[in-house]
Amino acid sequence: MNITQRMLSVVAVALFPAFAHAGAIDQLHDFLKSTKTLKAEFAQTVITKSGRKPQQSSGIVAISRPGKLRWEIQKPYPQLVIGDGEKIWIHDPELQQVTVRKAGQAIGGSPAALLSGSNELEKNFTLKDVGEAESLNWVEAMPKANDSGFERVRLGFSGGDLKAMELLDSFGQTTLVHFSKMERNPALPATTFKFTPPPGTDVVGE
Repeated sequence: MNITQRMLSVVAVALFPAFAHAGAIDQLHDFLKSTKTLKAEFAQTVITKSGRKPQQSSGIVAISRPGKLRWEIQKPYPQLVIGDGEKIWIHDPELQQVTVRKAGQAIGGSPAALLSGSNELEKNFTLKDVGEAESLNWVEAMPKANDSGFERVRLGFSGGDLKAMELLDSFGQTTLVHFSKMERNPALPATTFKFTPPPGTDVVGE
């Protein structure tokens, strides 16, 4: 998975935390006003357009609004993405490489704009309640910008909690994410969103 695809899956997770089944759009607005931090475990499956064997991974995600996120893949191969509000760090221990982007350059035109704290969702996205499937209630968010890098994001909810996410990107790749053990407004130490490249690691893009 390339850097752009990784960022798309990460930022989409950080953006749309928890709808409930009735009045989902209104509850999204309320959620963004009332939720400052979020932590959950995830299991992710990436399906390519060609239909090759799906890539599966799992780990932990944390966000702190505005603008901070941590997406930590633990299995099968460790990988870490951290956004500290100014930069996005992507660390691949196997390659001993860190890729750095300014937050605005990396995700400015993507759904991660929601992390800025603005609740004017309809300015950048078309939101639609798309009904029930797989025992979940789904909401679809489609970007109004043509260069966002993704076609749509669908989010599945049960009992007011986010349970699943489906992202279709501009490469024809689908990313499916299932969440568990979600905590809203947990106390997250500042170190959660700080990153220092390990000694001997190549830093690209800074």
